[in-house]
Amino acid sequence: MSADLDLSPPEVPEPTFLENLLRYGLFLGAIFQLVCILAVMLPSSKSHDQEEAEPGDSHGTEHVRKPKGSVPQVRQKPKKESKKKR
Repeated sequence: MSADLDLSPPEVPEPTFLENLLRYGLFLGAIFQLVCILAVMLPSSKSHDQEEAEPGDSHGTEHVRKPKGSVPQVRQKPKKESKKKR
């Protein structure tokens, strides 16, 4: 009965170069995605934000809206009076 059981490890073929390339490429892609997600979640340093603001700009990043000029009115063409011939 013990002769029927084969307890030797199965033969696993050695991975090819392309399989290894794919395997490590997937690992690198996953690490890159995690770094990108962390960069979005973590706030940026304040020194970087201060460099972007201009020194003479007292409003910082706020935009000042200028009042719009008067809205142009649509002119209607005057109707031509028909002259009756007598």
